[in-house]
Amino acid sequence: MRKFLLVAVTVLTSVTYAQKRTIPVVQQDRFAGLDTIFERVLKDQLAAGFAVAVVEKDKIIYAKGFGYRDYEKKLPVTPNTLFAIGSCPKAFTSSLLGILQKEHKIDFDEPAIKYLPGLKFYNEDMDKHITIRDMMSHRTGLPRHDFSWYLFKTKSRDSLLQRIRYQQPTFGIREKWQYNNFMFLTQGMIAEKMTGKSWEENIKSRILQPLGMARTNLMIDEFIKDQDAAIGYGLKKDSIIVKLDNFNIGAMGPAGSINSSVNDMAKWVITWINRGNYQGKEIIPASYISNAMSAQMVSGAGLPTKERPDVFFSAYGMGWSLASYKGHYRVEHGGNIDGFSASTCFFPTDSIGIIVLTNQNGSSVTSIVRNIMADRLLKLPFFDWNKDILESNRKAKEAAKAAEKTLSSNQQKNTKPSHTSKAYEGIYTHPGYGSIEVVEQNDSLFVHIYDNEPLWLRHFHYDIFQPYNAGKIGKPDTTENSSLRFQFFMNESGDIHSLSLKLEPTIDPLSFKKTPRTVKTSADELQKFTGEYELGGAVVKISVKNNSLFALVPGQPEYELSAVGNNRFAIKVLTGYFVAFDVNGTEVPQLTFQQPNGNFVAKRKK
Repeated sequence: MRKFLLVAVTVLTSVTYAQKRTIPVVQQDRFAGLDTIFERVLKDQLAAGFAVAVVEKDKIIYAKGFGYRDYEKKLPVTPNTLFAIGSCPKAFTSSLLGILQKEHKIDFDEPAIKYLPGLKFYNEDMDKHITIRDMMSHRTGLPRHDFSWYLFKTKSRDSLLQRIRYQQPTFGIREKWQYNNFMFLTQGMIAEKMTGKSWEENIKSRILQPLGMARTNLMIDEFIKDQDAAIGYGLKKDSIIVKLDNFNIGAMGPAGSINSSVNDMAKWVITWINRGNYQGKEIIPASYISNAMSAQMVSGAGLPTKERPDVFFSAYGMGWSLASYKGHYRVEHGGNIDGFSASTCFFPTDSIGIIVLTNQNGSSVTSIVRNIMADRLLKLPFFDWNKDILESNRKAKEAAKAAEKTLSSNQQKNTKPSHTSKAYEGIYTHPGYGSIEVVEQNDSLFVHIYDNEPLWLRHFHYDIFQPYNAGKIGKPDTTENSSLRFQFFMNESGDIHSLSLKLEPTIDPLSFKKTPRTVKTSADELQKFTGEYELGGAVVKISVKNNSLFALVPGQPEYELSAVGNNRFAIKVLTGYFVAFDVNGTEVPQLTFQQPNGNFVAKRKK
């Protein structure tokens, strides 16, 4: 939940025994002095640990671990240590489709729904025209909508797939590059549909096993059990290394659930440098390799700057980002998930690849180490990337603090909420995201979303509240501010009926409709409400079926009612509509339909 509010050296020969039969490891003078440099990076970036491997043509020429996989126990990182690699698996998922394309099972330029009928987009035009290639290159018109899967968790891929139809685009198809994890989920599901096997089975049988990537796994449970798996860490107050919980990304697996080591990932990079071949055998079709590392969509201006005149060009292929790095064509993909960051890159015309994995959340270590190593391998002039990125990060933090002050300056003083805390309680739902439960506790409001840590809502002004992480013990941490605001709205009857959240920066705030919290009732308790009630000459019938109360109004469907307390019931299918019964001892003389357009009383027939 923390991201919701913000977002020892080991000798190589002792840990690479498993590689000797298949990939020779060669040490060279060009790596002299790197230990000292990388230890400085580790210290300056306040990272727990990282591992780096370098490949050249078909060999690992450098592989080493720095720092600790377990910071508390001081267990060192090795080249075989497992890390979560974030979004680096996207290239694996798209490669599966490249294999299926060669087998004539799919066509990249056909509409995606042809191969996955359960997939529906926001409108018919998107259904008809979004192709597999569009999804591979992030050009569908959809923004990230990441909170839909990150906060509103589910174990079901089908459930995530159903959310896509309610997710609003911000541009037309192929109009603008916008990163989207859901589109890699769908690619994995297309592979599942075409093969009759799970994405996990396909990845193992088609890629991991042929490459001998025996250390690599795809499940959080396997990762946790591994004796040489890193623990993920983050920074509290920008200075304190703290342990983070592992994030189970299983349902969104095709977009990022692979856990691997730099030694294993070296085999993957060797395959790409060698045009899809590994140890003389084709793993990925060469034709697909060419397309995947060719520009499919411009991803940014990519202009050279005064400070970086030799770093420019910004495009995206299929599961890979593309750039020109000091005159060398670079293919790369980064990754980040709670407690871990990653970078996988290679220079195809130089036959060189670099993998950097770290157990630090949102870390700059991966880009610093990658660039330092690239400069060495490509025989480029020295540049202090560590110092440069430290300065960039400092400026970014200052900008964030300034933005925070701007938000706070908009606060209207001496206002109060329009309702008592109890009135805000309920379940608030958006079909493209999920449900938020708001509960009142000791006159305070708390938010629960799936199994995330609760949030405490502090009144900001009017009916707008600011969230703070309440932690596992329910004690709010007000040291970390968030720009997020929970804004509540009322209907014509004055009842709180929805809340809005700006969870996707590129679109208007999302509206979550309220369903009141229900209370348990028995059939016996409901019997006193049954009978006929006269309403303007018509007769309303109240009955009990399967421990639920129902209301039948002439000319309308029968409505199921949900008890919300105090003899009041919500009409399930009509937001903001209630039936309230007047109770006098054992008698119920009348009921009232409470609706946005008014209240309507019906007397019990005698």
